[in-house]
Formats: sequence, structure tokens, C-alpha cells
Amino acid sequence: MNKNSKRREALLYHAKPTPGKIQVVPTKKYATQRDLSLAYSPGVAEPCLEIAKDVNNVYKYTAKGNLVAVITNGTAVLGLGDIGPEASKPVMEGKGLLFKIFADIDVFDIEIGTKDIEEFIQTVKNIAPTFGGINLEDIKAPESFEIERRLVEELNIPVMHDDQHGTAIISSAALINALELAGKKAEDVKMVVSGAGSAALACADLYVLLGVKIENILMFNSKGVLTKDNPSLSVMQLKYAKDIKPVSLEEALVGADIFLGLSSGDIMSPQMLLGMADNPIVFAMANPDPEIDYNLAIATRKDIIMATGRSDHPNQVNNVLGFPYIFRGALDVRATKINEAMKMAAVKALALLAKESVPEQVNIAYGATKLGFGRDYIIPKPFDPRLITIVAPAVAKAAMDSGVALNPITDWNKYEEELLDRLGNDNKMVRLITNRAKMDPKRIVFAEADNLDVLKAAQIVLEEGIGHPILLGNKEIIVELKEEIGFDADLEIIDPKIKEEDARRNRFATTYWESRKRKGISLYDAEKLMRERNYFAAMMVNEGEADAVVTGHSRSYSSVVKPMLQLIEKAPGASIVATTNMMMTARGPMFLSDTAININPSADDLAKIAIMTAKTARMFGVEPVIAMVSFSNFGSSNDDNATKVRQAVAYLHEHHPDLVIDGEVQADFALNPEMLKEKFPFSKLAGKKVNTLIFPNLDSANITYKLLKELNKIDSIGPIMLGMGKPVHIFQLGASVEEMVNMAAIAVIDAQEKEKKKQISGSL
Repeated sequence: MNKNSKRREALLYHAKPTPGKIQVVPTKKYATQRDLSLAYSPGVAEPCLEIAKDVNNVYKYTAKGNLVAVITNGTAVLGLGDIGPEASKPVMEGKGLLFKIFADIDVFDIEIGTKDIEEFIQTVKNIAPTFGGINLEDIKAPESFEIERRLVEELNIPVMHDDQHGTAIISSAALINALELAGKKAEDVKMVVSGAGSAALACADLYVLLGVKIENILMFNSKGVLTKDNPSLSVMQLKYAKDIKPVSLEEALVGADIFLGLSSGDIMSPQMLLGMADNPIVFAMANPDPEIDYNLAIATRKDIIMATGRSDHPNQVNNVLGFPYIFRGALDVRATKINEAMKMAAVKALALLAKESVPEQVNIAYGATKLGFGRDYIIPKPFDPRLITIVAPAVAKAAMDSGVALNPITDWNKYEEELLDRLGNDNKMVRLITNRAKMDPKRIVFAEADNLDVLKAAQIVLEEGIGHPILLGNKEIIVELKEEIGFDADLEIIDPKIKEEDARRNRFATTYWESRKRKGISLYDAEKLMRERNYFAAMMVNEGEADAVVTGHSRSYSSVVKPMLQLIEKAPGASIVATTNMMMTARGPMFLSDTAININPSADDLAKIAIMTAKTARMFGVEPVIAMVSFSNFGSSNDDNATKVRQAVAYLHEHHPDLVIDGEVQADFALNPEMLKEKFPFSKLAGKKVNTLIFPNLDSANITYKLLKELNKIDSIGPIMLGMGKPVHIFQLGASVEEMVNMAAIAVIDAQEKEKKKQISGSL
């Protein structure tokens, strides 16, 4: 994508359909006059009076306890500098979004129009009663230090400047584990720091608490090594200044054990790296380009332990590992501040988590066979679902132990359950899917690439590194549309109808005829069909000229699925083809089957659909808990539709006893574990959170998923094809660009899985 197209895409994202990225939504009923009289006058007077009696009741009756202010004056925004409070607002909204999706914390972003320290502090103090915590953001140093110090001292709610402490906390966790792997002790190491801003100083301060000696730290700013005779240094910088003659970065690195970079890209040469001690620890965290390129660094030193700020390399120091869960723990015990004990608790929790067995979901997300503690895994991954249940409780306990918690937690098991419930509010599945696809992108045929939306989807797939698109359709139209949207990548464009494709088309036709000549297909018929793009695309996958195909945006599902079923064999062991839709609900991802193929499946079909859906759920790191839904509950009706569901369940209980599945059961009981446990305690689903629904027929499945999608504005990925021997996936008619991108990622993952199975079977 050219620069202008990327700019346009970013602007459209923030402007449409609603300006901005966050909103306020009601949490109480408001349908009736009675509801409104409770929400406002006269009912609202009662909690007001209770708070007036005891101010602590504000946490009981209002949203204060889960509300954080993200506050800036716009003086140090990302890499943009002093751009002003209004221009900083998109960044602050973005921080609010991260708080919500990772820790279910609500945020108001506050942009303050002053550079005066005292005015800023007083403004924050005056609005503090609204909030349960304060996250300071993008305020330039050294003012940021004073602002944070004062607010921490003068307010009785948690305050943290994430730019300073976030990087410090995450990199400290990485340092603990890096030192262990290097066989070194903190008190013995020599450290060189490139950068002397707020983040670098905060990192150094925390490293000192871990045992690194101040006298063993050499710190550089853009002018060179910090020396005591430099009058321009701040008080905090003077702490690390040395009474020495100026030395170069290269000279300082000779024999150094640790390099911490929070400065600018490509300032460290291979020669400098070679001069460091054995098992050097290099945290090159300048963004977007590290102080030394990751690939160059590991090629230069095989014994290096390296971390960067980038997601495309191992050991990403990402602040999202820290601030959502630190504030979560602080808010949940009503901490009056975020102190050093709480920060250190987060550090140690993160360090220990990296040593534990990694859930399969995380392995899947990062395309790894098995992540494990070592040089390429010294800190947890941002998508690790355990972070909220590990870091938040550690911070909460530290707040209690250090005497700053006003609402101590007594039931830690219950607290962990509450934290897990919060995960349902964030659907990380799309990010997991995309990330996994990027690990090993595949060749994807977009069979309708002469459609503008399809072409836009292909553009995103390429630019995000999800896959390598092959564009199928009218070549002239595709070229014209590419120019229109600024899609200047040199990709293969194939028009099945043009003369240049005669040889390939005839070859495909012959192959197809050979496989179908005893099923009523003539060679002439085959040659004619190969001019049709879906037949041509399917043959490309069959013949190994592409890894996957996505199609169906402009045609009915039945007309598109027909050629795929005719040309592509079922997967080994599969006797039926079905589909599932992955719905991104508030309770987490839900799998609904069969949404597109089997009109009235038999009991045997339903059992097979359930097994295939379970395998698909596991492919995405979700352990299936399956309800076979019906209008009947456990034999309450002997209707044929209920009976076949009951028969399918009986078969699965007998032949697949490890599968958590039950039915027939009504949908409300299936989705309400407490109600199910009360009425049907014998059920395998009692007390469990169902994440997969198998429907008795196509009517009920298709209607349900489309109602959910439209009425509740729930994102849907699918229909995902089950039981096909090749990665073929069909869009719903009129699918959005986003839906098509997600389906392309699914197609890539499907291709990855099929390739893996082929390799395994080939090695046996």
C-alpha cells in the first residue's frame, strides 16, 4: 500500500462509522418509566444520600471503582512530539481501548490544555473524585516525573505514568529470566544504557531494585555518556552520571553484560555487539527500528539473549503485558496508590509465568510447536489468557501486604473466576487467528478479485502478511481497480477466459474429465466449466498451484459450493461436509454448526458434525464444551427432530466419552450453566460454560447465526468448511471486507494444518 492509501485507511478507521474508538454504554435497564425513575429522579437520590453518609459508598453505587482516566497534555505523543492535547486524543482513546479489551477497565480520556506543571496537577486533583485510578500518558520529561510524584503523594487513588513504568516493569521481568539463562547475578553485571529519558530512567531505577549496582550502569543520551560535570542534566539523570572522561558507546560496551536501548534505531554495530561479554543481554527497544536489527544481532552472536519492542521477533517488551493488569489488581482492592511493591509483584509474576507450561491456545496463536522458557521466550506473550489471573492477583496481594488496599480480597478462587469472566468481554480470537496466519502465510486464490471489496480484502491480506493473494477475474478490471485503491503490489493476475490461459485451462479440464468421465462429465463439459472461475480456482488448489481458495462474495452459497464439492475430495476419514460459524460473543468465541450445508442432517450426520466442529474449535485453541440444541430438554419430546438429537448424543457418549457434550437441550438452558445445573444436575454440561452449539437442522443454525450477527452486531467468521480435503472457504453473499480478510486468515490456518498432517503422515 502506498503512503497515501495507508493514510486514507487510517483516517477512515478513526472516522467511520462513528468518530473515535470508545463510547459510553448503559449498564442498567432503561426500557420503562420505572427503570428511568430509578436511574435518575427520584430514585437516584438514595445512593446519593448513602454516599453523603460515607464517601466510600461511591464504590458501591457508581462506576468509579472500574473507571480509569487516561490523562495527557499532548507534549510527548508517541514519536510525534509536542502536538497538543487535541491531537493526542486518538492515542488516548487507543489506550482506553486496550484497557477495556485486556482487563475490562472503563476509561475516560482527558486531554488537558496546559504545559504548566502546577495547573496540570491541580486539574487532575480536581477531577480525581470521578475516577478509581489515573494513567498518565505522553507527558514530556522532566515535567512528567514531578507530575507523577506529586499526584502519587497527594491523591488517594492509584496513579501511574505508563510511559515510564510500563517498559520498566516488563523489561525487568525479562531481565530476571535473561540473567538466569546467562548464568549471571544482578549485582555483578555491567550495564550500558542508550537513552536517558523517562522510560530509560524508570528501567534503570527498577533494575537497581533488582540488584544491579548504580556504579555498574553507564547511561548515554544523544550527546554522549552522562557525566557529573554536565550542567544540563536533571536530578534523576545525575543519579546515573559518572565522574569520568567521555567515552564512546562502542568503548563502553567492551565487556558489558547488558545493553538497554531506548533511544534510536541502528546505533549499535555488529562490532559493538562482539565486544560485549559472554551471553550478552541486549534489550534493543527503540521503535519501529531497534538499536540493532534482530536478525543481524543473532547472526553476529549465537549466545545473545535479545528482546525488542517489535511483535515480529521473540521477546517483545510490550506494555500491554503490564498496565491493564496492574490497574486491574489495584482497582479490585481499592489501592490508594501503585507503589514499588506492586510494581515488583508484577515483575516477578511475569517472570515466573514465562517459566510455566504454555497453554496450547498460545502455541497456536504464535504458530509454535511448543513455546518454552529459553532464550527466545523470556517473557510471556501478549495473547496469553493467563496474564489477567496471574498479574492482577499478584498486584492486589502486594497492595494488601504493603498496607495500601482499602478493600482486601478474601476469596482468591472467587476472584480468579471473576477475572476469567472478564476475558469474555474481549474477543482476542481474531487477533490470534491473524497472528497465527502470519507465521506461515500461504498462496490464496481470490476467485472474485474483479470485485472492489474482494480486491480490498486481498490488499489487506497481503499488506498484513496474512497470505500471498492470487487474483482471479477480469484482468482489465482488476488492474483498473488496483490503481483506484492504490494497490501497487506486483501480484499474479489470472483471467481464466483469456487465450493466454488456454494451456492451463485445457490441462485442468483434462484432469477434471479423467476424474469425472464415468459420472456423466464429457471433455467438452470440463473445458467449458474451466472457463468458470470457481472451477478454475478449485483446480488451482487441486493441482498445487495455490494453497487455498476463498470465494462467494457475489454469488449464492449453493452455486459456489457446488463446484467445490465436485472437484475437491473430502478430507481423509470424512464422510460428510459441513460448516461452522465462529461468533465473537460477549462470553467469548462460540462455534455454531451446521450453518450452510446440511439441510436436515440425520442423527449420524449430527454426531459427525459435532466431532468435526470439536476438532475445529481445538484448532483455534478452544476446548469444546458442546450443547446439542433442540426445542426439547432431555427427552421432554418424542418428536423426530428431538429424537435424532438424542440419538446423536447417545452415540457420542458411548463412542467419544471424553468429549464434553450433551443434549438434547434448549438453548437458554445450554447457555445458562446455573439454570442447567439446578434443573438437570445429571447433565455433562451442568456448571460448565458452553462454547459450541450443534443445531438439529440448517434452518435453525443459519437463522440463529444471522440473527446474532445483525441484532447484536456480533462479528462472525465463517461459514468455515469442515471435512474438505483442501483449504476451500466460501464467503456469505455480500460479506464485508473485514469478514473476507478473516476468512482468508482461516483459509491460511487450514492450509497450515493440512500441510502439517500431510508431513506427519508422510513420516510414518
